[in-house]
Amino acid sequence: MPSTEQTLYEVRQGAAWIRLNRPEKRNALSAMLITETFDHLAAANADDAARCIVITGNGPGFCSGADLKDDRGLPRGHDQAIEYPELLAAIQDSPKPVIAAVNGPAFAGGLGMVGAADIAVTVEDAQFSFSEVRIGVIPAIISVVCLPKLGTHHGMKLFLTGERFDGRQAVEMGLVHRAVPADRLHDAVQEEIDMICLGGPIAVIECKKLVREVSRLSRQEGFDLTAPWSARMFASDEATEGMAAFREKRPPAWVRDG
Repeated sequence: MPSTEQTLYEVRQGAAWIRLNRPEKRNALSAMLITETFDHLAAANADDAARCIVITGNGPGFCSGADLKDDRGLPRGHDQAIEYPELLAAIQDSPKPVIAAVNGPAFAGGLGMVGAADIAVTVEDAQFSFSEVRIGVIPAIISVVCLPKLGTHHGMKLFLTGERFDGRQAVEMGLVHRAVPADRLHDAVQEEIDMICLGGPIAVIECKKLVREVSRLSRQEGFDLTAPWSARMFASDEATEGMAAFREKRPPAWVRDG
């Protein structure tokens, strides 16, 4: 899929990389950027060469939030913009894992993609802020994907104050998984990609679905859902190959082929 003005798209080393490409605007969220990112997610999910998807920023920042001067321009061929809740839902509902590679500051609405991602890796000195309250609004839409990670304890303080916090603090509060020096970000993200690629392609997709669905259920509902699900997975061709590879002390076919 060709790159466009406000996003860049590339598939390499097992992952589809989507780069927000408005460095002069600190990768602010325009209608075009949101819609193109949505389209790239669809392309990545249809590409067998991409086992997972990485979202990162071009230039020194990740995403500064909504572009308050957006002219609502759309990519060629689109007659309707994708709204931000649709993009966040697409990230969470993507069959393939989505990794947020936070290369720099992530403010306000930009934190939505971090919250929606399955795995998040940040540079240590990245600055974060739910800054909406400072301009008289609230982090309403992104609260849906960020509060489950932050919890009410951290969420309340950060939403009320709009204070800044760095990558290490973001790890401590559960918003991201790893914080690394800036020169280690690419390697750290590739480590996550490589670990995902060790899993069976179908099993990885089913694991993401498992976490999303079981977390919403009561204990008994969870058992009722997962018992037949487990049986189906154990009976799959992928499981047969994986267990045979374990017995024979060899890599499974999806690793050898990769």
